[in-house]
Amino acid sequence: MNITQAESRIMDALWTRHPLTVDEIMAEVAEPQGWGEATVKTLINRLLKRKAIKSERVDGRARYSPVVQRAEYVQSESQSLLNRLFDGQLTPLVAHFAKHRALSPDEIKQLKKLVADLDDGG
Repeated sequence: MNITQAESRIMDALWTRHPLTVDEIMAEVAEPQGWGEATVKTLINRLLKRKAIKSERVDGRARYSPVVQRAEYVQSESQSLLNRLFDGQLTPLVAHFAKHRALSPDEIKQLKKLVADLDDGG
């Protein structure tokens, strides 16, 4: 599912806590982004049309909850990135970051542990 960067702000608010009303979503995302209510409502409507979120009426107010779970979205986006930029291969992605961005000793330790765990069948 393709969720834009702006829409992901709405999703982040809903993944953190849900269900939320428009006012509650506004309180989470509008000010840091400089968005007005119309922008937030447009983003909500786009997400509703794509069935990424759902709406239900509680006490006469619409409350929104995610349908797409964060882990599912992250997996889809990660695989899309790998496919687009690295022909679906993980090693060139890791090599790219290792070459163009200094890895901290802790990151290197975590990568070594991950590889060791994978070697052990974990």
